[in-house]
Amino acid sequence: MPSHLFFARFTLLITLMTAIPQDPQAQPAATPLPTIAFEKTTLANGLQLILVEDKRLPIVAVNLWYHVGPANETPGLAGFAHLFEHMMFNATRHVPRGMADRLLEGAGATDSNGGTGYDSTSYYDTVPSNQLELALWVHADRMGYLLDVLDQKALTNQQDVVRNERRQTVEDEPYGVVEEALAQALFPKNHPYHASIIGSHADIQNARLKDVRDFFERFYGPNNASLVIAGDIDKPKARALVEKYFGSLRRSPPVARPSIVTPPITSERRVVVRDRVELPRVFMGWLTPPAYHAGDAELALAAEILGGGKASRLYKKLVYERQIAQEVGASQNSYGLTSTFVIDVTARSGVEARELEAAVDAELALLREQGPTAREVERARNSLETALLSSIDKLGGDGLADQLNHYNQYTGDPGYLAKDLERLRRVTPADVQRAVRSYLGQQARAVVTGLPGKQVVNDPRAPKPPKAGSGDSGGINAPEPWRAQAPKAGPAPAFTLPQGASFRLANGLTLIHHYNPALPLVSTQLVVRSGSAAAPSALPGLAGFTAQMLEEGTATRSAPQIADEIAQLGAFLGTGTSADASIVSLLSLRSTFAPALDVLADIVQRPAFPVAEIERQRADRIGELIQQRDDPESVASVAGAGALYGSKHPKGYGQLGTEPAIRSATRDDLAGFWRRHYVPENAALVVSGDIAVGELKALVEARFGAWAGAVAPGGNPGVPSGTSARLIVVDHPEAGQTVLRVTSIGVARDTPDFASLQVMNGALGGMFSSRLNNNLRETKGYSYGVFSEFRYDRTPGPFVIAGSVQQNATGASVREIFREVKAMRDAALPPAELAAARDAQVLSLPGQFETNADIGASLAEIFLYGLPMDYYTRLPSQIASVTAAQVQEAARKHLDPERMIVVAVGDSKRILPQLKPLGLGAAELRDSDGQLIRQ
Repeated sequence: MPSHLFFARFTLLITLMTAIPQDPQAQPAATPLPTIAFEKTTLANGLQLILVEDKRLPIVAVNLWYHVGPANETPGLAGFAHLFEHMMFNATRHVPRGMADRLLEGAGATDSNGGTGYDSTSYYDTVPSNQLELALWVHADRMGYLLDVLDQKALTNQQDVVRNERRQTVEDEPYGVVEEALAQALFPKNHPYHASIIGSHADIQNARLKDVRDFFERFYGPNNASLVIAGDIDKPKARALVEKYFGSLRRSPPVARPSIVTPPITSERRVVVRDRVELPRVFMGWLTPPAYHAGDAELALAAEILGGGKASRLYKKLVYERQIAQEVGASQNSYGLTSTFVIDVTARSGVEARELEAAVDAELALLREQGPTAREVERARNSLETALLSSIDKLGGDGLADQLNHYNQYTGDPGYLAKDLERLRRVTPADVQRAVRSYLGQQARAVVTGLPGKQVVNDPRAPKPPKAGSGDSGGINAPEPWRAQAPKAGPAPAFTLPQGASFRLANGLTLIHHYNPALPLVSTQLVVRSGSAAAPSALPGLAGFTAQMLEEGTATRSAPQIADEIAQLGAFLGTGTSADASIVSLLSLRSTFAPALDVLADIVQRPAFPVAEIERQRADRIGELIQQRDDPESVASVAGAGALYGSKHPKGYGQLGTEPAIRSATRDDLAGFWRRHYVPENAALVVSGDIAVGELKALVEARFGAWAGAVAPGGNPGVPSGTSARLIVVDHPEAGQTVLRVTSIGVARDTPDFASLQVMNGALGGMFSSRLNNNLRETKGYSYGVFSEFRYDRTPGPFVIAGSVQQNATGASVREIFREVKAMRDAALPPAELAAARDAQVLSLPGQFETNADIGASLAEIFLYGLPMDYYTRLPSQIASVTAAQVQEAARKHLDPERMIVVAVGDSKRILPQLKPLGLGAAELRDSDGQLIRQ
């Protein structure tokens, strides 16, 4: 059985679980409002400290917010707050460059990162509970001693990294420049929200060391920060550690809240932006009340009613009924100075943007004139409540600790959760109608239309940076020599990873259960042991098409009825596939689990495959395929799969398959795949959450006990027959970056080398501090990030080194990648590097089981790959015993440079001359579907 750490009640959240109604059609009672047991104090220097004690896992989330973002930027330095976020990860007086990442990863940290919003900048780590002091040491030295060693070299490197990030996440991201134009249309040039958070190339490059110093001195003092520590802590000891590391740091000058008036939009603003996309997309934006002000909650509900999934008005009208849109969305984006309400709609192939706009206007007019129904408001509220509760299922990252800092920033009350839910519950249909009328008028909006065409980006050549100085720029705080010594870890906490309990129904269905009463939530996955690799060679993508059809109607429920019923329950239902599995996932409140499970059971066992719905979904999948062609990351993945496995192998394609296969799949094909593979012998129902095993067994037996089917199918996808070429190029003219994949066929999940490969890959490219990322990002500045991974399928999956690099560094990046692969083969890992890679794998394991969904996915893997139920209990010792010799042997066995294929997606006329000298042979050209171009 799991240790008490994994099923202890989450004492911080007073979650009072309403019983599941006996009548599945009965309307469940509202989930009682939770409260968060936090303690907030302020240090003498102004640092706000928020502590939350939670013993469910032996981990601690450390989440530090500085109350500064683009809202505080100086004109002409747009994106500076984000650039500065990157600077904070460089060297400090007592922590040399790169040491913090190495120590934290080696200590088992997860979710170590930072983020910049319009009003704040955050830094966070989740660490084993005995490493809290290490995380505080790192964060405190950044706050107190960054300026002491700041130099031009560090600034120049991060300017390169951030510009790569901008190219990758804005310019090469489909519709990225279109969305950026919306903010520029909503806000005047002198407004801090006018620019993208990441800023422009010119502004990023214009930053100087003096700007960095001034920004730090003004905004990065303890009196402008709040620190949340949530997890397995002793509060008095945690307070003492915070006082030790942060208490002596000097205040910065008081920071006044930005006093900026946002001028209203009094006449409609219209902009057309050209982008490297095939389908038009329309963005509509309005200025709305700031976060947590009157009207904010009403508009959040309006966004859910208009664009919150398949039950929303825009989806039903534009996607489902009229079939003129590929996808729709709506959001109330709540910020400190003012918020924005945004609707985005992507056209189906052949549909013009003006038709989309007219259809959205009609739905907006209807909502203004008649308002929503009470049932729509209830449905939207239920969905938002479940989403909010599920967000605190996780301690670190964007979970509980971050949410408390968010509430503290905008309301001054870290425990605002119950009030947040209560404000949603007070909203009436009339309130929503009034807010829509007040704020979402046609003359008060900006409309930005993205159309296919040549993208125009201002990416000036970087000027020659100033010479790097000595780095001694003078600090703010007096040096304290004791800080130079990294703190030692406390006693290692005992932990047992979840094992779950497994049962089989008489019909062969496996039931895997993990009891976790931390929150009134239940996560469910129905896992079928057949995925895209089980599709016939002539119909790649059939498994995904079949899974998609499950939500589109049963013998007793239509597609709209399924969507409405799930949304009314405040649940989330989804389907998908991987190479080895088809999955139906469900997230629900404890109180609505039974009726939500009714829907899941119905769609899995009784799909109707209506012909009209098949045609709708056929068009949808073709639209997804068109969008996939616009995304260079997706193109590189599909091209790599095709090159490795060949066109006759089901793994030679993406999950969507090909357009000919989508067009030719018949109802008989879809129903036939379902009949063969969706059988109880081939499936498991994995449930993690607040439901006892006895109750779960009764519910599952009643809903799945009569499920009958043939014997579970066998089968093998066959032998790969990939290309003999070593270099694959997909031409994306004018692309600012090159997306790279260096790939080969790896190993299956049952490989005896699993533990050694995990440690080896961690050192090579699996960790942020890995050799690949340190070389190409931190040292060379070629990339925003380069990583590697093995995909362990039932039959050998791909090994991939992936990253997006500067166009003019394409050849140099490939050369460095092969250099690192060779080095991994040629020499054993040094003891310190081995220990860090090994410890990172072992000590981070508890952090990978934070949420019910995480636990469910891990238990599903046990079923999918036939692992023993005590697998996770034994895994830590297996990894901990890996030696340097075993790592080198695994590298020599599984990393053969001569078998690796380089896939490059970018501007061929600029990158081919760089790749030719590498001795990879003639380039094989493929199209944006990953298919060979016949020459």
